[in-house]
Amino acid sequence: MLKRLDKIRFRGPRTRDDFPDLAESPPASDNECSDDVQPKPRTVRDTEDLLRDPAGSGSPTMAANNQDFQRSESDRLNEVKGHLEIALLEKHFLQEELRKLREETNVDSLRQELDRERSKRLELEQKMNEQQKEVWSSRLQKWLHERFGVYIEDFRFQPEESTVEAEEPLSAKRLTENMRRLKRGARPVTNFLRNLSALSNWHSVYTSAIAFIIYMYAAWHGWAVPMLLFLAILRLSLNYLIARGWRIQWSIVPEVSEPMEPPKEDLTVSEKFQLVLDVAQKAQNLFGKMADVLEKIKNLFMWVQPESTRKLYICLWVAFITSCVLPYKLMGFMIGLYGGIKFFIIDFLFKSCPKLRDKYDTPHIVWNSLPTDPQLKERINATVSRRVQPVVSRSSLSTVPCGVSREEEAGRSHSTKKGAFHEIFNLQESERPLAVCENGWRCCLINRDRKMPTDYIRNGVLYVTENYLCFESSSSKSSSSKKNKVIKLMDITDIQKYKVLSVLPGSGMGISIATPSTQKPLVFGAMIHRDEAFEAIFTQYMKIVTTTKPPATTEL
Repeated sequence: MLKRLDKIRFRGPRTRDDFPDLAESPPASDNECSDDVQPKPRTVRDTEDLLRDPAGSGSPTMAANNQDFQRSESDRLNEVKGHLEIALLEKHFLQEELRKLREETNVDSLRQELDRERSKRLELEQKMNEQQKEVWSSRLQKWLHERFGVYIEDFRFQPEESTVEAEEPLSAKRLTENMRRLKRGARPVTNFLRNLSALSNWHSVYTSAIAFIIYMYAAWHGWAVPMLLFLAILRLSLNYLIARGWRIQWSIVPEVSEPMEPPKEDLTVSEKFQLVLDVAQKAQNLFGKMADVLEKIKNLFMWVQPESTRKLYICLWVAFITSCVLPYKLMGFMIGLYGGIKFFIIDFLFKSCPKLRDKYDTPHIVWNSLPTDPQLKERINATVSRRVQPVVSRSSLSTVPCGVSREEEAGRSHSTKKGAFHEIFNLQESERPLAVCENGWRCCLINRDRKMPTDYIRNGVLYVTENYLCFESSSSKSSSSKKNKVIKLMDITDIQKYKVLSVLPGSGMGISIATPSTQKPLVFGAMIHRDEAFEAIFTQYMKIVTTTKPPATTEL
């Protein structure tokens, strides 16, 4: 558009003839003017006539001047006219250019694009601000981690990892070594308890008297706790000197040195098995004692025996009220004095005089009267059996058919988990387990004549009848299996209590039975009620052999 305007200016002023499409707009007349009627425009001819004779007739000089003025005025008018026409043309061209630009460009799309650019700019600014914040936060975290990271790591919560420890395989050598380690580890504790018991029992009168005087003096002045702490420090100091090589031995009760037996390297399968059984018996007895203690404590707090729990309830109330009323210093003094008198005097009297203890030692009486869970079950079963026994006896008499004794009826109805008893062992129907072993004894048959591991040891149940000794193997899948064992009591040549290792305490948990058909005696091991089973088998064996032949050699 500017180029076109430059062309117009270069061509000079244009006349009306160059633009025929423009309408003429004659100037208005100066003489005619009114409010209602528009003045008539003045024409070029009227202007020329006015310039020729503006003042009428006059001198020739004035006429010449007027003509010059008229000419200059017409030139000016023409020049102004040309400028107006140029302005109109420029306006026209500008409008055309604007129209073309509007047609070529879409304003809405430009606005949308502008809005998109603005939104992008805002997003970029927001991201820049977030990055700056992240940079500052990362710097702050880095600084905190450098200064306090070591301490923060200690307080970081982590989920507890459940690690499964690898279990060692069963080994007789490892088992015996662990038993010795347990004894060595428990020896300091047992020695300490033995020394306390010796002090309480006045094993050494002088030592107990000195200890009693020192303790009572410390308790009277409120030094009982500092004295106990000082004794602990003294014991640690002596242990340090012993660890440094000093020979210091002080004990109220003389220590009994147990002979160390050399471990056996080569053990047979039966010896290893018997060792495991002996350890299992010890663990069983230990767990039984622990269970009895825990069950008694539980029954004491659960009001199973109200008389014992009521005494504890009253003692707790008395102790609570006393602690609220009396000052703690006086309470400590009273507890210290009572502890010394109870440990050194009262316990000594009760241990020396059992009858006195059974009458007046309240804690001892309450503890012994507390029942365990098995004892509670026995009481309940005994009570129920007393109530049901008359009814059962009457009903049992009515159900037994005529001409059949009770013993025959019991033998006919007895059966094991795999069928009737006489069918499993291919015996007569009259053969049935004795009353003492109606459910059998769980045991393990060790046949040392066999070499295969599956035939060497078999788990099962042992029964004794009037004429036979029957072993039912738990691995037999059907009745009358070859794995079951039937021994005629008449054929037994020797019966003994069997113990694998002589170094182990106790008399063992097995029974050895010799027969003519076996080279080595059969061993029924791992019997928890071994003595009961041996008595039942030996008694029935003696009943049979006394009527037919002299009894076999026996060793109890």
